[in-house]
Amino acid sequence: MLSFLFYASLALLLLGSAWPLVFGRLGGRVSRSMSFLFAVAGSVLMFAFSALVLYGNLGLRLPGFGMLPGFGLSFFVDRLSAFFMLAISFVSGCVGVYSIAYAEHGVHEKRKSVLASLLSVFVLSMILVVASDNTFSFMFFWEAMSLASFLLVVYDYEKPESRRAGIFYFVMTQLSTVFLLAAFLMLYGHSGSFAIQPMPYLSSRVMTVVFLLLFAGFGVKAGVIPFHKWLPYAHPASPSNISALMSGVMIKVAVYGLMRFVLDVLAPDSWWGTFILLAGTVSAFLGVIYALKEHDIKRLLAYHSIENIGIILIGFGACILFRSYGLPEIAFLALAGSLFHVLNHAVFKSLLFLTAGSVVEAAKTRNIEEMGGLARRMPYTALFFLVGSVSISALPPFNGFASELLIFQALLQSYLIGSKVIQLVMMLCLSAFALTSALAAACFVKAFGITFLAAPRSECAKKAVEAPLPMLAGPLVLALSCALLGLFSPQLFALAGFNVPMPDMLVIGLLMLASFAVVYLFVRVFSNNASRVAETWGCGILSQDSRMEYTASGFSEPVVTIFKPIYHTKKESHNLFYDLHKVIFRSGRGEIKLMRFFEEYLYLPVARLGELVSKAFNRLENGSLDSYIAYSFIAVVLFIVILGWYA
Repeated sequence: MLSFLFYASLALLLLGSAWPLVFGRLGGRVSRSMSFLFAVAGSVLMFAFSALVLYGNLGLRLPGFGMLPGFGLSFFVDRLSAFFMLAISFVSGCVGVYSIAYAEHGVHEKRKSVLASLLSVFVLSMILVVASDNTFSFMFFWEAMSLASFLLVVYDYEKPESRRAGIFYFVMTQLSTVFLLAAFLMLYGHSGSFAIQPMPYLSSRVMTVVFLLLFAGFGVKAGVIPFHKWLPYAHPASPSNISALMSGVMIKVAVYGLMRFVLDVLAPDSWWGTFILLAGTVSAFLGVIYALKEHDIKRLLAYHSIENIGIILIGFGACILFRSYGLPEIAFLALAGSLFHVLNHAVFKSLLFLTAGSVVEAAKTRNIEEMGGLARRMPYTALFFLVGSVSISALPPFNGFASELLIFQALLQSYLIGSKVIQLVMMLCLSAFALTSALAAACFVKAFGITFLAAPRSECAKKAVEAPLPMLAGPLVLALSCALLGLFSPQLFALAGFNVPMPDMLVIGLLMLASFAVVYLFVRVFSNNASRVAETWGCGILSQDSRMEYTASGFSEPVVTIFKPIYHTKKESHNLFYDLHKVIFRSGRGEIKLMRFFEEYLYLPVARLGELVSKAFNRLENGSLDSYIAYSFIAVVLFIVILGWYA
């Protein structure tokens, strides 16, 4: 029964990928809708399969496709892989429903069918990466996932922005592949097998090198700082349904890979946990800092993906540290919080990207400074975005609060660790984590307030209309899930067979609801019902307009000023006055310039170095056969020396 669900899901996803290409000419929109429905059906079956494996605590080996001896596509699903498959399939099903209407907004008729086809390929490849039983199968589907996502990033390839984002993403994702391939070849060289299995016999030196290679490879795909720069380029350029998949679940595939190999293949040392914990803290803090300055709604959400990947790594790093110091119960608590945040982030981030896509389609811009007043024109979209904003801000009783609470609980018990240095490190990370959560809430006050409240700031915002039904149905399911995963989080852990120490979120939710009801009734009963309607006084100006509203730039300015050393803030003003004493102001313009630190000090120097090396090697191409033979000989000797050193 379980194997039938698995293979039936794969068959439906394959059918969804082939359908619009084969039958696209017979009925464009109908064939695309059928493709998305096949993807939704396949996702539903995979969700059921994953839930049954999780509930039954099963481990299933599923035959795949044999190739050469030692090379084959085979699958194994246990609770860890089933958990990630559940997140992928749930989000993919909601995105598939949303895409039925969203895909028809484009102007390229033929390309719409390609979008429908590639979406199914993308979902299928992510599922099979997580289900892979060996490194050969893992790399095969990893590359399929990377290729499908690259083609989706450059969907609007006639735009320079999309081409630049595509090149950036392609280079970074291939860099990820290089690191992973090197790690897998080292594992194969010492084990003689591509199987993903425990290798305790590896030397400490080999394990360290493999861990660093794996962290770099998976860190690039997950968007861990400093490997994060492809996210703010790729997400705004991609269609919003694809952004939801990439940010919601694709980057979690990298998290799965890191967890799988560190926990099940290698024997982690305590400093690995410290390394992951610090990397997660830096990513979380800088991710939210850079999100606060953004006014492009999709780029803002992309930076928050970096932040939340950092939160996941904080929990995972803490888990390794507690295990290393003989505290398995607290280690499990940290890992439970990390994994629960994987699911929660997948749900609320895909919700935010889908609703942001609806807003962008309605307002014809990604700049929130040109939006405003959309809550009246798009009330359901505004409500769903608000739910996602509350969830990502980790406010009770929604799901973001529940998972971050578990990680906080684990970190607060760092005093049980015997090392004072590690205690200090964990307390500093806990403090940065708390500040990150507060800044995330501030960022989404800006995002929701500037986008949906006050008066419209552009003609397109004035004319915006609510999204069609399929573009509301997918977000509706995700919004309800944000509430249910928060309110019933202890019950869900108990259903999975885990005893996790956390308060009853349903009771907290009911108490909060009762408090709001009491305050509302008190105000209604005892307040003065007399009202007076008038415009806000505007310094003598008789009529208010959108130029007098609070702006995103004004909201962010204090934070940009406080964190000036990080942003390298430079403020410029160009003002005109009526008098020589500069007292009577006539007009002016202010601008805040921020340095792109990682691009200017990390990526561009490496790119320039690569260019110089390429030019140097280009000079070696002198057309002489003797020279080429000498180059080959030198390369072979270096290869033998390197292999001998690692052997």
